[in-house]
Amino acid sequence: MGESARRPHASSRLVYKPTLSSPANHPELMQRLRFFLAAFFLLALGDALSPSSVAGAHLRPDYYADVCPDLESISVAHSPVAAPATLRLFFHDCAVRGCDASIMLINPDGDDEWRSLDGMTLKPEGFHTVMNAKAAVDSDPRCRNVVSCADILALAARDSVFLSGGPDYEVELGRYDGRVSTGRSVVIPHGSFNLDQLNSFFSGLNLSQSDMIALSAGAHTIGAASCGFFGYRMSTDAAMDPAFAEELRGSCPAMDAGGFAFLDAATPLRFDNEYYRNLRAGRGLLASDQALYADARSRADVDRYAADEEAFFGDFAAAMTRLGRVGVRTAEDNGEIRRDCRFPN
Repeated sequence: MGESARRPHASSRLVYKPTLSSPANHPELMQRLRFFLAAFFLLALGDALSPSSVAGAHLRPDYYADVCPDLESISVAHSPVAAPATLRLFFHDCAVRGCDASIMLINPDGDDEWRSLDGMTLKPEGFHTVMNAKAAVDSDPRCRNVVSCADILALAARDSVFLSGGPDYEVELGRYDGRVSTGRSVVIPHGSFNLDQLNSFFSGLNLSQSDMIALSAGAHTIGAASCGFFGYRMSTDAAMDPAFAEELRGSCPAMDAGGFAFLDAATPLRFDNEYYRNLRAGRGLLASDQALYADARSRADVDRYAADEEAFFGDFAAAMTRLGRVGVRTAEDNGEIRRDCRFPN
């Protein structure tokens, strides 16, 4: 991307230590890490929508400029798998009850989003990333209990993408945190979905087929999936490249429950457009991935993104912005700024 597309944003930049390289290679990050080192500590998780898809008209990148002007400068460390974990956490949050950080809530009775059947795919590193960011933000007295957990999650998702090699983009801010989280409210796309099922789900979020195709790569160009989500395809799915199926059998001998494979075997830790090239070669790991190329209605977008990473990055950034507007809460509709992201105030 051009330099202008990589320019930090003055009011919303929340930077994380890169997964693939040392912070010493990033002088700006080193300066920020030194300044805020005292604020870094790991927080344990403890005891552990039908979305309204409102436009989020009040959201804006400079929402905290007056009350928390140094939000752009705050840095937190994260583990090597935090980028896919944090990005997936953001999608789950927005897709279930809207972008209100309800995915972070812990209910004493165990009926919450992250302990639902679908929530079990979420990794603890994503939660730790948000909790670390919350601690770092609150270490500045001007920012303490001013920045919502929902906004911190949105910023963390953007920065995880950027520091994994993906696009930089402005994050609209001004979300309030929700007070409710229930396991029964969790409905997310499954790895076996076809194009019609994917479109039906995303249209419920006021997102288009093109948004869905761009976001699919965002979710699956980094990270991994357990064998149970794709193992059945190795012997039954003609759309899967036979050589790829053979490789996967090595990762999932006898369908070992502990086995896994990278969603993008070519560049598993880098955010890029290799995902789309994999689909053209029959190397999509999940059936829902390969469906994007198998179906003629979505194939043109896959071909375009496979050939033009700039186009993919631009459309992904736009789709993430639209996703971030889903079900946004305000103080007027029972929203709050949580003091602890795990519990309502």
